[in-house]
Amino acid sequence: MEIFMSEILEGYIERIVYRNDENGYTVLSLHVDQEEVTCVGSFPFISEGEFIHAMGNYTDHAVYGQQFLVESYDLKEPEDIFSVERYLGSGAIKGIGAALAGRIVKKFKKDTFRIIEEEPERLSEIKGISERMAKEIYRQFEEKRDMRSAMLFLQQYNITGNLAVKIFSEYGQRMYEILKENPYRLAEDITGVGFKTADEIARRMGIGNDSDYRIKAGVLYVLLQASSEGHVYLPEIELLQRAKALLFADEETLRRQLTTLNIEKKIIIKDTEKEKLIYSSVYYYMELNVARMLHDLNIRYDIKQDSVRKRVTAIEKQFEIKLEDQQRTAVTEAAGNGLLIVTGGPGTGKTTTINSIIKFFESEGMDILLAAPTGRAAKRMAETTGYEAKTIHRLLELSKLSDDQENKFSFERNEINPLETDLLIIDEMSMVDISLMHALLKAVSVGTRLILVGDVNQLPSVGPGNVLKDIIDSHNFNVVKLSKIFRQAADSDIIVNAHKINDGEQIKLDNKSKDFFFLKREASNVIAAVMINLIKNKLPGYVNATPFDIQVLTPMRKGELGVERLNQILQQALNPPSKEKHEKEHHEIIFREGDKVMQVKNNYQITWEIRSKYGIATQTGTGVFNGDAGEIKEINLFSEHLVVEFDDSRLVDYSFSQLDELELAYAVTIHKSQGSEYPAVILPILDGPRLLFNRNLLYTAVTRAKNCVTIVGSETMLQFMIDNKSEQSRYSGLCERIKELG
Repeated sequence: MEIFMSEILEGYIERIVYRNDENGYTVLSLHVDQEEVTCVGSFPFISEGEFIHAMGNYTDHAVYGQQFLVESYDLKEPEDIFSVERYLGSGAIKGIGAALAGRIVKKFKKDTFRIIEEEPERLSEIKGISERMAKEIYRQFEEKRDMRSAMLFLQQYNITGNLAVKIFSEYGQRMYEILKENPYRLAEDITGVGFKTADEIARRMGIGNDSDYRIKAGVLYVLLQASSEGHVYLPEIELLQRAKALLFADEETLRRQLTTLNIEKKIIIKDTEKEKLIYSSVYYYMELNVARMLHDLNIRYDIKQDSVRKRVTAIEKQFEIKLEDQQRTAVTEAAGNGLLIVTGGPGTGKTTTINSIIKFFESEGMDILLAAPTGRAAKRMAETTGYEAKTIHRLLELSKLSDDQENKFSFERNEINPLETDLLIIDEMSMVDISLMHALLKAVSVGTRLILVGDVNQLPSVGPGNVLKDIIDSHNFNVVKLSKIFRQAADSDIIVNAHKINDGEQIKLDNKSKDFFFLKREASNVIAAVMINLIKNKLPGYVNATPFDIQVLTPMRKGELGVERLNQILQQALNPPSKEKHEKEHHEIIFREGDKVMQVKNNYQITWEIRSKYGIATQTGTGVFNGDAGEIKEINLFSEHLVVEFDDSRLVDYSFSQLDELELAYAVTIHKSQGSEYPAVILPILDGPRLLFNRNLLYTAVTRAKNCVTIVGSETMLQFMIDNKSEQSRYSGLCERIKELG
C-alpha cells in the first residue's frame, strides 16, 4: 500500500458504506467540492449528512484503489444552506426526510440550527410538523449534540468509541458527574468494562490509588476473578493476598473496605471455626437458595414398595432387560422421592437405569422432560433414550432482554412460569455450575420429581461451584451409586482402564487391546506427526468415522503440545489453504472454510437457526455456549461475516468483530471436552505442570472416547498422572448450606 503526502479534507458525509460497531472502524463516502472521496478510519459516532474536517493521507489500496486514511477529524456545523439541508435530510434526525428538510431550510435559511436549539416550537409553523413532532426533533437534535460532546470528552481519556457509546447510553448527562466522582461504577454497571479498564480511566482522571472507590472495586474484581477459576468464595487470607498484589494497598485499608462492602451488602462474610469466608453476595444467595430449593423438592411419597417392584419386573420382561440390584433401587427411589441423585462411572449402567426410570413413569401416565448442559450431551441423551432431550438453556427458554443490553439475558421459565412436567431428568450433572443450577431449580415446581445423573469423578464445571459433589457430600438426599461394571462394558478396555485410573491402579500398555493403545514417543514434533497419521490414515477406517470426528485432547493451552500450537499444525495437515476456500486471519488465528471450531465464551444474545434441506428456517433461538463445537461453512469477505454449523445443526452468523469468541478445535483442552463423546480420542502426554497433570484430568479424557483411545507420548508422565490424585482446590459452600438447612 502506497502512502502519499498529508492533506486536509472538508465536506459532508454522503453515505456510510460500512461500520464496525465494536471499534468504530468506518468506510464512508465524503462529498468534497462536488466530488466523492472514499474515507476510512475510526469514526465511533457519526451520521450521514454531518460536516467534518478530516486530516490524513491518501493511500492506494491494492483492491479498493485510492482511499483517504483519516488520522483525526472534527465535527463542524454545516457552513451553508445546502449543507444544512443535506444534514437534516440525511436521516440523522428521524422523521425528517429530504422534502421536509427542504421546507425547513427554505423558511429559516441559515437560522435553521438556532431555531431548532432555541425556538423549536417555531418548527410547527411548517406544514407537516406538529408541536409534538417539533419537540421530538429538538430532543433528537440535543441528544446528538450531547453525544458528540460526550464522545469528545471521553476521547481525552483514550476511551474507545464503542465503550464511549455504552457509557453515554447508560448514564446520559450524569456521565460527567459519575466519572469525576467514581469511575469504578463502570465496572459494575456496564457489560464489558472490568476493573482494569475502570482503573485506567480513573488514573487518567487523576483519582489516587488510595481512593475508597478503587479499593472496593478492586476487592469485588478479585472475587469476580476467583469465580472464573471456579470458586464461589475466597478465604479471607487468600482474598487479602490477591487484593494486596492487585491494589498495592495495606491490610488495614483492605479490612476496612471489607467491612464497608459487607455493610453495603455487596459481600457476605461467613464466619467458620477455622477462618472467615468472603462471598460475593450474588453467589452466597445463589448457594443458599439452591440449598433451600433442593430441600423443598425432597418430598417423600407414600408408595407401595411391592407394587413398584412388580411394575419394575414387568418393565424388565417387556423390554427384555435385566436390572441389577442397584438399578432396581434407583427406579424404586425415583418413585418414592421428589429428589434423587444417580451417580456412577462408565459402564455401570446409568443409561439403562435412566431408561428404566423413564419407562416406569411413562407407564404411570406422567409427563417427562430430559436435559443436559451441552448440545452434544443432550444429543447423546436423546440417542440413548429415544426421547427428546434439550440443553438446559433451551429447556428454560433462554431469551435476550434487548439489543442494547449486551450479554444480558433471562429465562422464560422460572418460579412464575415453571416447567410443566411431572419428572425432570438432568444428565452430565458434573458440568452444571451454581448459576445454571439456580436458574434450573427456580423453574422446577415443588411436587415435580427431579433426578440428577452424573459422574462425580469427572472434572467439575467450568463455571463456579462444585454442585454435584456438594449435593452428594451433604448426605441429605437420596443417592444411588452405580458401581458394578456390566459384562458387556467389561469387554472394553476404555471402561476398564478408566476405572483403574480412577482407583489409582496402573494400566497395561502392551497394545493387545482392541480399543486402548499407547504409542511411546519422547519428542513433541514426533508426537505431532504420529497424531496426523492417526487422524488421516489409521483411525477413520478403524472406528468408522471421518477425520473430522476424531478428537485430539490435551491438558494445556500453551506449550509444544498445547491447544494453540497443535491447532496450527493440525489445520495445516487436515484443512490446508485452497483457492476454493475463503479464509480470514484474526489475532494470529487463520479461520478457513471447513475448519473445526469451538465457541469459547457464553454468548446469550447471538441468534441461531436450524434450516430444512430447502434452506428454510424451521427453528430459531438465541444463545451459543462455551464448548459448543462446529464447522465453518462459509466466510464472506465482502460482508465480513462467517457462518458456523454446530453439532446440533444450529447455524450461527458471526461478524468478524465476534471472532474472539471462536477458536480452532482440531485440538481442545480436556476441560473443554466435558459432556462430549467422540468415536476416537488421541491424548498427547509428554510434559507439563504437575498440578494440572492429575488423575482426575486423565480419567475425564479417557471417558470421552466411545470406540478408541490412543495415548501418544511419555510412559513416565502417564504413570505420574495416574498416581497424582491432587486436584486444584475449589472453594464452594453448597454442601454446608444444605447441611445448615437440613
